[in-house]
Amino acid sequence: MSSKILVTGADLAPQALALLSGFEVVYAGKTPQEDDLVALCRQHDPVAIIVRYGHITPRIIEAAPSLRVISKHGSGTDTIAREAAQARGIAVVAAAGANAAAVAEQAMALLLACAKSVVQLNERMHAGHWDKATHKSVELSGRTVGVVGLGAIGLRFARMADAMDMRVIGFDPFAKALPAYVEPVALTDIWRQSDAISLHCPLTPDNRHMVNEATLALCKPGVMLVNTGRGGLIDEQALLAAVASGHVSMAGLDAFAQEPPPKDHAFFGNPRLLLSPHIGGVTSDAYVNMGVAAARNILSALAAVPAHA
Repeated sequence: MSSKILVTGADLAPQALALLSGFEVVYAGKTPQEDDLVALCRQHDPVAIIVRYGHITPRIIEAAPSLRVISKHGSGTDTIAREAAQARGIAVVAAAGANAAAVAEQAMALLLACAKSVVQLNERMHAGHWDKATHKSVELSGRTVGVVGLGAIGLRFARMADAMDMRVIGFDPFAKALPAYVEPVALTDIWRQSDAISLHCPLTPDNRHMVNEATLALCKPGVMLVNTGRGGLIDEQALLAAVASGHVSMAGLDAFAQEPPPKDHAFFGNPRLLLSPHIGGVTSDAYVNMGVAAARNILSALAAVPAHA
């Protein structure tokens, strides 16, 4: 009987499945809950889990005695109970960089939409208005963008911003050998100097709610904020207050504290908030890249070869 791999999703790219042809792949469906995953682990006892949706909790890990590797179908591992995995000697790996182009493009699309009033002008045009004489958008050339997190995604976004003649400042305590177009600064300088800020860091206990009432107060009036990282990086109530006051002119958000947000969330209907359903990394190309990387990371971990974490 072949070893089994559990996918917390309904599918996997054919290219990834080809790499895993020696395993039986079990799918958990599009919206797997903790109890569902516990039951599947007890039934199939997988040697590996590919994490597409949902959280991998200590209960799920405990229910899979043969589990040796948890492989994220993406770049962030904050949805995995890493300490519980580490206690069992289970490798936790991520498909770092596999969706970098997709997410960086989404971040730039949100920034451009904020600066150029793309959504609002589209709605006005469809309603029969012609605002040429009254509307002015923001020119990004010459302005300063602060990039928080300088991994594969953040650096790709920074390169696009540099190509648009923006001044790029960046903060990442772990980044080394930065390209010349990224000026490394302290995090406080990100808040104080930026005309726009884009978040590209993982969520950790240390940076939860890094965007809060105090840090927003340090920002320039009219700052624009983009988040394609994790919703927990932002204190959502503080952001709402800053948007209401005009201190934050626009925000483009692809990640939220609760996903999906509750139907009565105060973000909905706010014209100064551009929202997308955590879809930055969801492109046809990224789907293949992430699946292949997740599969390769499993094979590497099972072969006791260092994986691409």
